[in-house]
Amino acid sequence: MFRKEYLTNGIPVVIEPLRNMRSVAIGIWVKVGSRNEPSDKNGISHFLEHMFFKGTHKRTAKDIAVEIDSLGGELNAFTSKENTTFYVKILDEYIEKGIELLSDIFLHSIFPEEDIEKEKRIIKEEIKMVEDTPDDYIHDLFNQTTWGNTGLGQSVLGRRETVKNFTREDILSHIKKYYGIKDVVVACAGNFEPESLLEILNKNLGSLRRGSEPEKDSPPVFNKKMQVFYKELSEAHVCMGVEGIPQCSGERYSLSVLNTILGAGVSSRLFQEIREKRGLAYSIYSFVSSYFDTGIWGIYAGVGRKRVHELVELVLKETDCLKDTLNEIELERAKNHLKGNIILGLESTGSRMNNIARQEIYYGRYYSPKEVMKEIDSIKLNQIKELADRLLKREAFSITVYGPVNEKDLKGLIT
Repeated sequence: MFRKEYLTNGIPVVIEPLRNMRSVAIGIWVKVGSRNEPSDKNGISHFLEHMFFKGTHKRTAKDIAVEIDSLGGELNAFTSKENTTFYVKILDEYIEKGIELLSDIFLHSIFPEEDIEKEKRIIKEEIKMVEDTPDDYIHDLFNQTTWGNTGLGQSVLGRRETVKNFTREDILSHIKKYYGIKDVVVACAGNFEPESLLEILNKNLGSLRRGSEPEKDSPPVFNKKMQVFYKELSEAHVCMGVEGIPQCSGERYSLSVLNTILGAGVSSRLFQEIREKRGLAYSIYSFVSSYFDTGIWGIYAGVGRKRVHELVELVLKETDCLKDTLNEIELERAKNHLKGNIILGLESTGSRMNNIARQEIYYGRYYSPKEVMKEIDSIKLNQIKELADRLLKREAFSITVYGPVNEKDLKGLIT
């Protein structure tokens, strides 16, 4: 049964006890990511995420690694455009040890100078790895095309020239600005006693009193344009899309259903038309990325260099006719597909912890799986037709191509 409580210092704690599990997942979520970074500090959120594991006042980096392995657990972190998350997943019998370890790195890391320089080299290699993975890198380039070089357009990893200039003072300044009690949410899911859990959390996190400066920027401008990044690759990678909707929009389930019909499964229109019928691409899918104040409804495909124009034209043809050809059979199939994915995606304590944290951050309340299923079942055909009509216009598309293609080869695709 879901509960929301507060620590003695005011930090919200969302919890979901799951008695049939043996594990517990605890996450500390900080509401800051790459979109919040000044251009000259792009990548600092991700860099700091790495640095939290380099030692505390009472543990070395190796001590941290040995201890979590000795517990048979997982201690890790991840950064996105709007959040930075530190989490531990352990067996229920080690919950107190797991929370103490997570709290130690979050509150008492010392950020040694020598490790800062070492981590710069590691992250440089991580950036190079992404750049050598074109089906990943195209999404960074697409965000840059769509949102520009600041805010949502910035890479989570940062850029070589920004990362190499990070200092210990930059790290401490970022913590002071964003890691305060107003910016933190704690989420826990698994096998635990709520009162005991809250007592342990208060003991370990109740001392956090750092200042905080939450900022609300104006929504970013969606750039409707085409941009080609030339590189000699064996195939071209294409990302294209239109402005979507914010994460908390009341139309979020309607868009998820539409996305399922368009390209989120093997029976989807894009998969069947582009891959199965024409053999044009191995990988073709659509996706929804939603943020606090805006979003993208996008499409990705990898295709031969000489067939990019054909691919983009076929995708636009599918989006042009989507609203006029939607039918009840597709709607019901998409609803069932979406509901199945949601339920299957909640079958671990880690995914449950992620779910309740994101709901608290974006909605300020909890939606049970039953409520979500009811919302999806209530979607009508006219709703998704109206949404498709509003979002899918040729002149509304932004297109990014990465590979052995020249921009002149794509003229005339968007009017």
